[in-house]
Amino acid sequence: MSSNKEISNIPKHVAIIMDGNGRWAQKQGNERVFGHKHGVKSVKNIVEKASELKIEYLTLYAFSTENWNRPKYEVDALMALLVSSINSELDLLNDNNVSLQAIGDIQSLPKDVIDELNSAIKITSKNTGLKLILALSYSARWEILEAVKNIALNVKNSEINIDDIDEELFSSYLTTKQIPDPDLVIRTSGEQRISNFLLWQISYSELYFTEKLWPDFGKDDFLNAIFAFQKRKRRFGKTNDQIENK
Repeated sequence: MSSNKEISNIPKHVAIIMDGNGRWAQKQGNERVFGHKHGVKSVKNIVEKASELKIEYLTLYAFSTENWNRPKYEVDALMALLVSSINSELDLLNDNNVSLQAIGDIQSLPKDVIDELNSAIKITSKNTGLKLILALSYSARWEILEAVKNIALNVKNSEINIDDIDEELFSSYLTTKQIPDPDLVIRTSGEQRISNFLLWQISYSELYFTEKLWPDFGKDDFLNAIFAFQKRKRRFGKTNDQIENK
């Protein structure tokens, strides 16, 4: 299968919109939470494969600000699952030399989630391999608005000059300021939209959509996304001739 192919030209940063847990569960006659629990297995597999491929950054869209609007029982179950998963997967992270990070409105999460998250970030902070970034209570519009507010406040306080505002400065106000923009964005479940995810950062990312629901998305599926990425020509606004003659 595709897993035996030679791997080269690996993307530095892969971001994934993990979609389809609820539909996967419903297809099997179970509650949506059942799908979320099985989705954790896919997270393990993809973290292991990303680490093996020497990918430097893997961002997982784990919980959006819009997800707070879901039924309370599902949100509560997701929060409990998040705590238990973080706690139980520390060995996986350390065994694979993975450091954990998080982006989003973290303070809006329940205290037990924040405590477990901060503990895991601290415990894995010395790992030097893959950086696993969980996007939690995250939305790109929220992130951009927060950046605008902070820049406006700094201009008001004469800490920066309005003429100094450029793409680089704006990026430094985002939660991803120390993370390179994604090279590849993967979305599972067949939906072909971005859903308020890293809107500033993915301006030139390659997009890959698959019909696989997240709990069915395995290591070979991840490799297929990488192989598709390798076939793309990334021009960043330039012509083919400019790229080929570089």
